[in-house]
Amino acid sequence: MAFDLTSRLLTTGEDKPTAVVVAVQLPNVTDEELDSSMSELERLAKTMGLDPVGRMTQRRAGLATGVVFGEGKLEELASWTGGTGKLEAYVKPGTKKRDEDDDEDLEDDDREDAGDAAAASDDGAEKPAPRAKVVLVDHDLSPTQQRNLEKITGVVVLDRTSVILEIFHRHAKTREARLQVEIARLKYLSPRLREGGGGGDRVRGGVGAKGAGETTLELDRRRIRDRIAELKQELSQIEGGSKVRRERRSDLPTVALVGYTNAGKSSLMRALTSSEVYIADKLFATLDTTIRRLAPATEPPILITDTVGFIKKLPHDLVASFRSTLDEAGDADLLLHVVDAADPAIADQLAVTRTVLAEIGADAVPTWLVLNKIDCVDEAGRAALTDHYPGALQLSAKDRADVATLREKLIEHFSGALEEAELEVPYSMQKVAHLIHERTTVLSETHEDAGTRFKVRAPGRVIESLRDTLKPTN
Repeated sequence: MAFDLTSRLLTTGEDKPTAVVVAVQLPNVTDEELDSSMSELERLAKTMGLDPVGRMTQRRAGLATGVVFGEGKLEELASWTGGTGKLEAYVKPGTKKRDEDDDEDLEDDDREDAGDAAAASDDGAEKPAPRAKVVLVDHDLSPTQQRNLEKITGVVVLDRTSVILEIFHRHAKTREARLQVEIARLKYLSPRLREGGGGGDRVRGGVGAKGAGETTLELDRRRIRDRIAELKQELSQIEGGSKVRRERRSDLPTVALVGYTNAGKSSLMRALTSSEVYIADKLFATLDTTIRRLAPATEPPILITDTVGFIKKLPHDLVASFRSTLDEAGDADLLLHVVDAADPAIADQLAVTRTVLAEIGADAVPTWLVLNKIDCVDEAGRAALTDHYPGALQLSAKDRADVATLREKLIEHFSGALEEAELEVPYSMQKVAHLIHERTTVLSETHEDAGTRFKVRAPGRVIESLRDTLKPTN
């Protein structure tokens, strides 16, 4: 039994299968919101390895029962994929189709004439070559809707949830992340299993072969339930270790980076900690929680945590599976809510992140709003952001001065106001010079006859501690 949601895509023989992105514009959705959501799905498709080549939309009061779109739009969609554009009526197994019954009543001459007419019709109208091998729907589909659309279009149909799940599956690196994603994928797959070619053949029951037994479909679903239970058991053991590690770090100040996917959290993490964390211009490039110390080191150390990014319509099963990972945000002393300042959908992204934080109980944690990628915004845009989000920190993770300013604000928040001072370190006490570099920001360093003179910036208590260390002992 294959659990890969997109295994059929591999049979197309293309490196990047083409896809058409489709959506229904509901009454409460504006044109701008629809465009933003579809553009995001196209980016998800590219991250997944697909090539979006077109869009199709329809205004409706709601999704059409069973087929999502109206008849005319279904035919338009079929023109993209080469499908029939129609859903055949259900025929109970063991009964003949009405057309077949009618054919039996035809005289031989009539059947011959009907065949000639059909052949002439086929020769006269050539269908255009299909332009899309995959249909991406910007909604969550029920198993029936997904199955019906595949029959109508003749190609693979993926909803937004299945695309996100597949990307999570590909990007998960650690054992914990893989377990979390696999649980969510199996929950999604279970109601979408279909009978194989053998139909509802039953497997005989237990001792003495009493009872009707299970159909192959029921057996597959039971196997999935058993596999989910097994994965949850393994995950609980890993989560137990993570909880112990969090408790050991509880005495240290912790800052968690949260926000929409691809907002620049990992880039800011690398800049603040001087660590080689993975960064890429992709959605959900980071799924695994990373914890590093603020650099240069402070006293006490300030821990920075990079968390998984959020997205609109994030599947609930994923939020549930990643709850232990997201607990890092709930246990933090401060949240840095990182937002892409250059993204036109900034308001929606803020709302999505706040909703997820509330869902995991992290909305009560003190939060600083960080408008990242400000280097991509012009002066007028910066002024507008200042008006809309007063008090937010505008910075670029690529600008060292901006990162240094943020670092000083974090130190001041946890260790008190920063002070500037001069410290004279005799050459006989060079170990203290090493401490000064570790625990303060060195503004200048001058080598004199008796020793080294440092001009530093640091919290008052750190400066006093260094001065105590420099005092001569009797």
